[in-house]
Amino acid sequence: MSTGPAGHVARSTRIPNSETIRRTPLRTFLHTDDGVTIDSVYDPGSAVYDASAPSAVDLVFVLAHGFTGDVDKPHVRRVVEAFAQYGAVVSFSFRGHGASGGRSTVGDKEVLDLAAAVRWARSLGHARVATVGFSMGGSVVLRHAALHRAGGADGSGREGRTDAGTDAVVSVSAPARWYYRGTAPMRKLHWLVTRPEGRLVGRYGFGTRIHHREWNPVPLSPVEAVPRIAPTPLLIVHGDRDGYFPVDHPRMLAAAAGEHGELWLEGGMGHAEHAATDELLARIGNWAVGRAG
Repeated sequence: MSTGPAGHVARSTRIPNSETIRRTPLRTFLHTDDGVTIDSVYDPGSAVYDASAPSAVDLVFVLAHGFTGDVDKPHVRRVVEAFAQYGAVVSFSFRGHGASGGRSTVGDKEVLDLAAAVRWARSLGHARVATVGFSMGGSVVLRHAALHRAGGADGSGREGRTDAGTDAVVSVSAPARWYYRGTAPMRKLHWLVTRPEGRLVGRYGFGTRIHHREWNPVPLSPVEAVPRIAPTPLLIVHGDRDGYFPVDHPRMLAAAAGEHGELWLEGGMGHAEHAATDELLARIGNWAVGRAG
């Protein structure tokens, strides 16, 4: 395996199969386009060696965690283990989280982190990529898919997806719009992000280093990003008991997606990774196997 400029791993042209695909986990630091180091883990999963699941051989899930999560948190590892039944998994810590460098911009520059992880996933030989994000990560996968489409982010104008592009998108518990303060948990989160004392709590209480600068310019909102994702398959998942973002958020996203999007409004579900049941994760895994093609 060779590395290119800025630490990017060179993309392999090899088509993976049960003999050639990597069989052991791998951990490394990636470098984003703006020079931030991103702690990343590759889990080959179990489905890639199962002869009864040949369609999963070339599929890799790239997992984007929620705010204050990281690649080693138990709730993130649980999701990794669930998706490993359906393909390989690349997980990583967003900037400002865990062992990654930089500071969190709470969904703005994190698109660069996801793009680096997707490029790495493709460099390992996987032909199909499904990005799955939770909460903040859910907003990031939407914006990433809108920006990294055919002839899009890299300005090449080439047909087909760029190396940082995705083949299917799953957004779980994501906001539809920025600056939402309509629930108590979101008012607390805004205090954490915008106040100096809040950022201290973020650093020492949650292990999350938050940037002090406000967005300038304000990034494309999730609901504005969604129409730009087509024709890439899109799944929006949300709980009807989400304490952060009520159900008008997923409904706005689904309306913006139109016919190319699919909405699962889950009865009794709360927010993000902690609320996702094993049964729901299995359904998401099956959906990705069927759509990322």
